[in-house]
Amino acid sequence: MKRRELRINTFILLFLTEFHENDELEDQYELFKEQISNLGESDDKYIHSRVFDIVSKLEEIDKAISDNTIGWSIDRMSKVDLTILRLAYYEMRYDEDVPQNVAINEAVEIAKIYGGDSSPSFINGVLAKLANN
Repeated sequence: MKRRELRINTFILLFLTEFHENDELEDQYELFKEQISNLGESDDKYIHSRVFDIVSKLEEIDKAISDNTIGWSIDRMSKVDLTILRLAYYEMRYDEDVPQNVAINEAVEIAKIYGGDSSPSFINGVLAKLANN
């Protein structure tokens, strides 16, 4: 799988976590895997470790996002935008293989596909602030 496909699949699974309890995450992951026909072993490990690591760091990630979104509480954000921000911030902060500008650009591209009309500019603005802090 290409990196963008991995990122999108990670985004989709992270989005699903908004609607399920954390103790259901492994079951949700197994169901999700069944829907992906071209998931190789290395892709499986990548998505699994990424999603579970992000979920384990949600409190810290959400605080960073909240601190950089004046006038927007996490509860008011669309679940799609919040999920994109979580994934991108994780990549910016914890993944040394992904340059910040790539994480931001990829997040904006995902927002163009899955977000609302204002999502790409909102995502870009928040991530630019996070990158500068």
